[in-house]
Order: sequence, then structure tokens, then C-alpha cells
Amino acid sequence: MTDSSSASRGHGLRRDIDLLEALASDEAQNAGGLGVVRLAQLVGREKTQVSRALKALAAEGIVERDPDTLEYRLGWRLFSLVARTSESRLVRVAEPVMHTLSADLEETSHLCVLSDREVLTLLSVSGHSFRVHGWEGRGVPAWRLSAGRMLLADATPDELYVRFGTTGEMPVQELWSLIQDARRQGYARVSEEFEEGLVGVSAPVRDFRGRVVAAINISAPKARLGDRLDEAGRTTARAAARVSSLLGWEPRRTPQVRARLT
Repeated sequence: MTDSSSASRGHGLRRDIDLLEALASDEAQNAGGLGVVRLAQLVGREKTQVSRALKALAAEGIVERDPDTLEYRLGWRLFSLVARTSESRLVRVAEPVMHTLSADLEETSHLCVLSDREVLTLLSVSGHSFRVHGWEGRGVPAWRLSAGRMLLADATPDELYVRFGTTGEMPVQELWSLIQDARRQGYARVSEEFEEGLVGVSAPVRDFRGRVVAAINISAPKARLGDRLDEAGRTTARAAARVSSLLGWEPRRTPQVRARLT
């Protein structure tokens, strides 16, 4: 490959990245997509060039075109790649923080994510500087756990109804109230709600956009942790904030939930 052809391909890649950055802009996100004319204006290119580039990216799933509005937005394949990378990075960033947290509290910590209606544990770390695997990969109904309440912290009432309104196991009104209490406190706590004799606290981990992407949980027998749940909650919240910071989150970006349950 000649230097000139390499430079040409690099320039083409740079142009494609410019288009992707335009589609990731606040303007594109708020509008739900952008048309060829507007994208050409944003990247300073001819409409025909932009149109050809977008068609090629759409063919690979990197962008997608709305069949009704004919506007483009970021595609499923790009989000799939980002999701897999983000989860790997989340575990990598969280693990050393969880080791410190578990050592401070002398309890096992868990890194949890939301999977449909369940809480899934990605990583567990004991208070003795090694990983434990009893919970990893197990799914538990979200409404039964403090981690579930924190993972649902950004949910609207309508989203809660869609997820849980047909289960009948937890009234949505009650779940909404518990989630809002946890948001105000900065951590959620449960006492023997999941299992007799077991208590726990959880705090949210946010990504660079301010969205809750995970929760750090501490669970232990009530006889051992019950008298210091709030202390453990505050400590866990500080650890979760540390992981959030490493993921690029700044507190001022945290979204505010304005919806109310009626």
C-alpha cells in the first residue's frame, strides 16, 4: 500500500468519524436524528458525498435511517460494540475500588447491572482481597433488592409500569416510592426483604452521561451488618461515586427525575 492510498483511507475514516460525532451531538439526540442536508452543514461537506458515506455506514449497521423521516441516527452495531466494551471497562474500573470497599467494611461487595426485570451480578469481591463467585451470573427480581432500586433510579413511572406493572409481585406505586427514597438518600437499604436474616445496601454507578449503568451492593447477615446499615450505605455511595468519576461522570450532569406517579 502506498503512502498516498494510506493517507486517502485515513482521510476517509476521519470524515466518517466526523459524521458519527455529528450524529452523537446533542442536536441529533434531541431531534432523534438528522437529515443529509443538516449533516452536510455540520461537517462542511457536499450533500452527495455525505449521502454516499451514510449509505455505506448504514449497510454495515453503524448508522440507520428512519424509513419515515429519512433522517439518520447511530445504528445498532455501533451501540452493540460500545455496550460490550463499556461492560468490560466497568468491571475493570470497579474491581480495585470494590476491593478497598470490601476491606473497609469487611464484607463482600457486588457489582450489579439491570437485565430486563432482574438484577445480574457481574462481579463479587470479598473483604479478603479475592474474588468470590457465588452470585456472579445469577439473576434476581429487581424489586426485591436494594441494587434493583438503585438501578431503576432513572426510570419514569411509565417505564416501571412497562417492566413490572403486569407481574403483580410489587405494586408499582410502592416501588416508585422506594426508588425515590433511595435517590434522595444516595443509597438504598433493605432488611430481610430478599431473604430472612439478610440485609444490604446499594449505591448507583453512573457513566459519563450521568445515567445509572450499575450498582455496587454490600450484603451480609443482619447480625453482622444490621446495626451499621447507614454507615455502610454512605461508604458504598462514596465508592460508587469513585467508580462513576473514573467512568467520566461529573455530579452536575446527573439527570433530574421530574415525572410523578399519579
